[in-house]
Amino acid sequence: MTPATLLILMLLFQVKHLLADFVWQTGWMVRNKGTYGHLGGIAHAGLHSLLTVPVLIWTPMTVLTVVGLAAVEFVLHYHIDWTKDRLLRWSGWSPQEKGYWGLTGLDQFAHQVTYVAIVWLALGIV
Repeated sequence: MTPATLLILMLLFQVKHLLADFVWQTGWMVRNKGTYGHLGGIAHAGLHSLLTVPVLIWTPMTVLTVVGLAAVEFVLHYHIDWTKDRLLRWSGWSPQEKGYWGLTGLDQFAHQVTYVAIVWLALGIV
């Protein structure tokens, strides 16, 4: 892949993340991500996973590989969000406190690292 293709792929992941984490995420999803196995968290991670498919489908990967990576992203995204929510509940941090934003930043960083790993695999670097 060319550098331009790499940049487009990363941009598509950013758009996907914006839509799934901020535009289309509902209050029901947000409220329930910290309850393990709740459909709210599952739906949120599922939305991320579903949107990964059109981002990757135009790469040289097979459809089976794309679906497999989307499934791995589902598991990672779900557990990253669940862990963040559990830590926020445990700490009691609110948006007015620095710890809340540090943990939120760490959560977003973990999602971005997931995208870098997926792109790495898409490019055949591994």
